[in-house]
Parts: sequence; C-alpha cells; structure tokens
Amino acid sequence: MQATARRASGGGRGVGAGSSIGGGKVVRGGKAKARHGATNGTSNGSNGAAGLGGGAATAGMAAVTAAAAKEKPPLKTHDSYESDSSEQVSSSDEEERWKDSKLSNDVPSEYWHIQKLVKYMKAGNQTATIVALCCLKDHDLTTQMNQRAIQDCGGLEVLVNLLESNDMKCRLGALSVLSEISSNLDIRRAIVDLGGIPLLVQIVSEPGRDLKIMAAETIGNVAKVRLARKLVRKCDGIPRLVDLLDVNMNCLRSQRDQLSEEEREMLDMARAGARALWSLSESRHNKELMCKSGIVPLMGRLLKSVHIDVVVPTMGTIQQCASQANYQLAITTEGMIFDIVSHLTSDNLDLKRQCSSAIFKCASDKTASDMVRESGGLEPLVGIARDKTVRDNKQLLAAATGAIWKCAASEANVKKLDQLKAVQVLVQLLNDENEEVLTNVVGAISECVKYQNNREILRTCGGIPLLVNLLNMTHAPLLENIARTLKECATDPESMTLMEELDAIRLIWSLLKNSNPKVQAYAAWALCPCIQNAKDSGELVRSFVGALELVVGLLKSRDNFVLSAVCAAIATIAKDRENLSVLSDHKVIRMLADLVYTTDDLLREHLAAAIASCAPYSMNTQELGRLKTVTPIVGYMVSNNPRVHRTTAMALQKLSEDPQNCITMHQSGVVPFLLETVGSKDRELQEASAGCLQNIRKLALRAEELELCGE
Repeated sequence: MQATARRASGGGRGVGAGSSIGGGKVVRGGKAKARHGATNGTSNGSNGAAGLGGGAATAGMAAVTAAAAKEKPPLKTHDSYESDSSEQVSSSDEEERWKDSKLSNDVPSEYWHIQKLVKYMKAGNQTATIVALCCLKDHDLTTQMNQRAIQDCGGLEVLVNLLESNDMKCRLGALSVLSEISSNLDIRRAIVDLGGIPLLVQIVSEPGRDLKIMAAETIGNVAKVRLARKLVRKCDGIPRLVDLLDVNMNCLRSQRDQLSEEEREMLDMARAGARALWSLSESRHNKELMCKSGIVPLMGRLLKSVHIDVVVPTMGTIQQCASQANYQLAITTEGMIFDIVSHLTSDNLDLKRQCSSAIFKCASDKTASDMVRESGGLEPLVGIARDKTVRDNKQLLAAATGAIWKCAASEANVKKLDQLKAVQVLVQLLNDENEEVLTNVVGAISECVKYQNNREILRTCGGIPLLVNLLNMTHAPLLENIARTLKECATDPESMTLMEELDAIRLIWSLLKNSNPKVQAYAAWALCPCIQNAKDSGELVRSFVGALELVVGLLKSRDNFVLSAVCAAIATIAKDRENLSVLSDHKVIRMLADLVYTTDDLLREHLAAAIASCAPYSMNTQELGRLKTVTPIVGYMVSNNPRVHRTTAMALQKLSEDPQNCITMHQSGVVPFLLETVGSKDRELQEASAGCLQNIRKLALRAEELELCGE
C-alpha cells in the first residue's frame, strides 16, 4: 500500500497521487478535488459504516490499523508553509512552532492514529480507503480533538472528494463520517468552502436510500451556516428535501419494530429530511420556497407520528416557519393546532418547547387561540409555568409563558385561565431573572388585568410591588409590557393608591426618556389613567422636575404612535389650570399646531383632545386660529372613526369661542357635519356639536343685528 502523499500546488493540502482511487489533481482554484474513479461497481446492500468494507476491507483492516499504530507521531501536526530561504523567524512564527510542539506533547495517541488513517485514505487503493473509513468510524468523531485531527491533515478535502466517487461504499463511508464531524462549526464552513453543498444536494436526488439519509443529515448540520442555506436553495435542494417527508401514514402510526426494512428506511429519510429543513428554515427565502414546495400538508401528516425523533425536527421546522403570516394561516386551516397541543404533554422537553413556541407565534390570531383552548392547550401551558422542575429551562419557560400571553388576548381564554389560577402562577414568576421570561410573564398579566377580578388578584398576590420594581430594568419589550400592565392597574382605586405609595408614577414618567419609541408611547399611555386617578394629581405632576418639559419635547417625535400617546397625556395633564399654564409656557400650542395635517386617525383623535384641553387658557384659542389650525381640524370630520368625531367636535367647540375661528369654520363647511353629529347617540359628541353650532349661530345673529343697526 502506498503511504506517501504529494503536496498540491497553490499552497493547499494535497490528495494522494498515483493511487487507484483516481489520482490527486488540483482543480477549482487550487482546492484539492480528486475525482474518485473507482471501477469496482456499486453496491446497493451497504447499510452504514459497518458494511462498508466488503471482504477485502475486512481482510485488510487489521493490517492498516496495525501499521497506523506502529508509526511514530510526527513532531508537528501539519507541514510548515514558511519559506526555506528565510533566515529570520518572526515572533509569531516562533509562537506557532511553540504551540505545535506543545500540541505534540498534549494530544492523545488517538489524534495521531486518525491522521494516519487519513493518510491511507489519500494514498491507498480503493480497499485501503474503505478500510480507513471503517476505522475512522470506530473513533468518537463527535469530540473536538478527533474532528481537529481530520481537519489538520487535509481529511476534509478527501472526504468531500469521495462524494464524487463511483463506488457506493466509499461515498457512504465519507457521508457517515461527514454527518458526524459536521457538528463542528469550523468544519461546516470548510465543507461549504470545499464545494460540498452541490454534491450533497445531488446525492439527495439519487435512488440510494442510505445515501439520501446520510446526505440529508449532513445538510442538516452544515445548513446552520448562513451561506450553506443559500447554496442549498440555489442548488434546488429544498424541493428534493421536501420530497423526503412524503411517508405513508402506516409508517408514521406503527412502532419501529413493526415496520419492514424498506419502511424503516423511508421513516429515516423523513427524519433526516425534517432535520435538514429545520436548519434551512432559519432563512426567510427558504421558508417561502418550502411553502411553495408543498411542505405544509406533509408536516401536518408527520405531526401525527408516534416516532418522537420524527416529530421533534418537524415541530422545530413548524415553529421556525410560524413567524410568517402565510404559515400561521396554513397551520390553522390544516388543523395542526390540535396535534401541536397533543404533544405539549410529551416527556420530551425539547418537543414541549417547540410546541409552546409555535403556539406563541400562531395564537395572535383569534381563531388559532380559540383552537388552543378548545383542544385543551391552556392546561398544559399553565402546567409548564407552574412546574418548578422546569424553572431552569428558560427557553421552555419563555415559550410557555409567551403562548399564555398571546392566548390571553381572547376574553374566553382569560376566563379559562382564571379557572386555572394563571395570574397567581404568573406572579410567582415575576422573581425570575431571565428577561425573555419576564417579558412574556408581564405580557400575559397585562392581558389578564384588563378585567377587574384579575386586578384584585394581582394586588392581593403582591404583584404590583414586583412590577414597580421591574421598572428599573432596561430591556425595552419588558418595559413596554410593564407600562401596559400598570396602565390597567391604575384604573383600580386601591391599586392606584398602592402605586402612589411605591412612587410608580415617577418611575413611569422616567420611561419617557427611554430611547425606544414603543417604551415612550406605552409610558405616556400609562400616565393618562395614573394622572386621572391620583390624589392631587396636579401637584403631583408639578413635583417632578422637568416632567412637563419632557412631555412637550416628545411632540418632536416622528413616530405617530408616540405622538398619539403624548397628545393623550397632554390632554389629561392640561385639565389642571396650573399645569396648562406651564405647558403653554413651553410652547405646546405651536407644537400641536405643527401636527394638524396628519392623516393618522389615532393621532387625529388624541391631537384634537389635546387641543380641546389646551385651547381655553389665555390667548391659546386665538393663537390656534392664527396658526391656521381650524380648517385642517374641520377636515377630521370626514373620518369614519366615531372617536375622531367626538374629540374633533370638542376641539371645535373650544375654538369656536373666538369669533374669527367661527368664521373660518363656517367657510370651511363645518355646519353640515355638525348637524349630522348633533343627532349622535354619543352624549359627549352631541353636546360638543351643539355647543359649536350655538357659538356659530350666536356670531351670525350678532352680525345680523349689526347689519340692521347699520341700515
């Protein structure tokens, strides 16, 4: 057996030359790509590394192993690439040599044994290659040291080259090794760089089931690299992998020992394909292509399987894809929710996490959340949150509490959660240190406390002090949910009293300084009921240094949601005369006037309310007219939103106190709108419309009187 390998030109590592497995050649830009030209035919009966050798491999295995063991380990793990003509050696070169010398003393003998086997793969004949692959499989290839041994001596190039061999045993052996060592991130990248992805995709489309399984498993590992996911898509690998999922229901419903050999192979193909698609589904483009390839009904069928090793990767793919709206709809219409819920009671924690995560993403849709309740999904979700044995499994806990949060948006689900005492369970989790868990827990509580009974439960369970304490956190989504929760709590008098004692209003106000627009917005929304229900709220607001200036400053925001919330806060703050005076000194009128041309109905609603509250002070009404705000506000009456009509009518009533504004309104054609809204069932809208019409009519009567007197 030939035991030497020549170095490939171009600085790369070489694949053996002059051997009977095809001869080493340097192709594809300097990478060693030896075409495996074995001519001994193909074998369809090989199943795994144990059957790779054939008769000749069995006879030669002992000789190869013995020869590898007898050879002394070299002084270095790989040849030096430094120039021989260089007499000066840099400090970095010395450091590398010191590391290599240290490596030769520290690594186990197994490292050197693996490198000898790779040498035989490079330089030996076909039989020696198969024997070496078999011997490699005897080592634990999941350890980093053994993976490094293969990589350091150019073994990856050989293994990738063997994928192009004409010999079934060589290809299967190479795939079995690659499927194990590709758990290493560096090796995944190396496989991509060596052009392994097109070869793996090609193998998936070939008839040999063993090859398909190994190739799909390898793709499942390598596709965790972003470039690999793109290459699989470009090579049309996704439709081929989706085809592997097409397994008849009998295979999925029967235990493995009841299946024939062919059915077991079909099941293994589905498992390997699902694992590969799970990794590929991290790409948005791949998700879209998977959907077009018809993956949804196939995943729905696989979910009904009794084989956990099939269900877990399928569920992983589903939860990855569930972030897209088209998949959410498909999951609901295909009836997958019932199967997902059924797996929530599994003993497999990873499967529980995937199911909870899928529900978390889908349950924003009311139909899906109702299906979760109808299929009995709320009980196991609350059970996971209650189970103290899973408290250390933060991913599972976050997924379960997130699913509860989204399901709690439905009133019927909240009633069911009340029966399960979900609020009490969630309050116990407010001491958790994980930000994602806390975000989802507080989000679930925010939905539940929209109902008075849960606000009382939260207060009696000691939840409010815990929530106020969390206002000192910095995680933006968590702060959003805390603000939403305290906004609801502020409507309960006893809870509001407790919040004042805990100085919660000051902490909420400080959130307006946060750089995140959503945090700013929800903090401003939370301030509205806090100011309305606080004792001596006017003095309380003035006690916060720079608070009113901060609020007015937020009117410069470019986010309409922030602007709407700030206008709502200003409308509430301005009900106190002294606070309105301070707001006016900070030029609030001019800043409100700059916003009147908006087309956003939510902003229109609260901007009109803010103008209605600020107009009565001093010369603000005349100032608003001078800034040409009247005509744009009249235009708000064409909106289809009745809430916009109400606040607009209130603003127009205040503005109509100024005669010039009345003239502008009349010229803008406001009267027909007011005549229509004065008949509304909304009492506030009725009164405001009538008041505005009254002011316009009074001005008209005075004008008639003056005209008669002049005559």
